[in-house]
Amino acid sequence: MTGQQEWEPEGVELVRPYVITKGRGLPQEEQLSLITLVTAAEDNTQRPTRLSPEEQSLLDICSAGYLSVAEVAGHTRLPLGVVRILLASLAEGGYLITRPPVARAALAERQILEEVLNGLRAKFG
Repeated sequence: MTGQQEWEPEGVELVRPYVITKGRGLPQEEQLSLITLVTAAEDNTQRPTRLSPEEQSLLDICSAGYLSVAEVAGHTRLPLGVVRILLASLAEGGYLITRPPVARAALAERQILEEVLNGLRAKFG
């Protein structure tokens, strides 16, 4: 086969997502949405060797502080669904701490309080 180039994959991952997730399904949107904040639990200094390389990589990313699920996914080369599944698994295992997004009602309350504060400042300040 003279003159033909040999085909080589261009950095394509050969491991299928269902192998990485071990067949687990997506978590509920309420459990782990794109804006849920995650961080590594503080007692993760001695990680067991049973974690996959992808899970260990996610823990390393999350040890920098609170990041949203979307931000964590952006730091990896994994599909968003795979990241959500792995993060949910790590949270269930106690390796991650999750903080749900702020409810819209709480944001409305904050806006009302800011308006009251601005009114008081205008009257007394």
